[in-house]
Amino acid sequence: MNSQIALIQNIDALLPQTQCGLCGHRDGCLPYAKSIAEGEAANKCVPGGQPVADALANLLGRERLTAEASVWPIQSDGRPQRMKAVIREDECIGCTKCINACPVDAILGSGKLMHSILTDLCTGCELCIPPCPVDCIDLVEDVKPVPTDAERMSEQKDLRQRYYAHIQREELRRLHRKGPVVRAEIDTALFAQFSQQTDAVPEIQMVEKADHPAVTHDAKTTIELAKLRTQIKKLEKQLSVREDANKRAQLAQLQQQLQHLQGEA
Repeated sequence: MNSQIALIQNIDALLPQTQCGLCGHRDGCLPYAKSIAEGEAANKCVPGGQPVADALANLLGRERLTAEASVWPIQSDGRPQRMKAVIREDECIGCTKCINACPVDAILGSGKLMHSILTDLCTGCELCIPPCPVDCIDLVEDVKPVPTDAERMSEQKDLRQRYYAHIQREELRRLHRKGPVVRAEIDTALFAQFSQQTDAVPEIQMVEKADHPAVTHDAKTTIELAKLRTQIKKLEKQLSVREDANKRAQLAQLQQQLQHLQGEA
């Protein structure tokens, strides 16, 4: 087992740590590394491009495969153009959905206040774009020089540390979180296992929710819950722009209906 863990760590060390999920593993580079070690093709890292695909083939003693194509042009180092996300701040409504979606905590802001992206930390993963309800996030070319190998390794180490810290914080928040999460569920147990094998990343501690009776809903109730949540979100957005007594009363009534259906009333 130790040799398998070492192999996965060596594979993970070659991946760019963008945690973008473009390889098909929504919760980051480590799950893809694990899957590669178990036999999955090693050419699916889009931001790593052909250099990463070739490096993985060399490490594993496998045939070299053409890297998964990117929509961006290729840089001088053979990798796709590095991109950064930017927020059109005058259009931001402060919903915080992009903050929750960012895997390396590169977005600053709070509820109903303007958000900003720390471009030096942004990996261009694009995960903040789909949740934005007002479509105010753009991707722009990174104008900095292409990093050297040493600079890239240092960057990957930092991004890996930030992602593990992000996962630990999300694991703690899970105890108190209500409603759906923006990102797919993270395999926290996998990251916790590997964090215990190295001092290079924050150690992840698993937390347990208190036992509660499982609540199940039939199809009709599930649809009704979804409709109520949609109506509530729409009213909340409208009220964040302009206060209206009738809409406020309607919102309170819908929230009561939602609580009743969820069995919390």
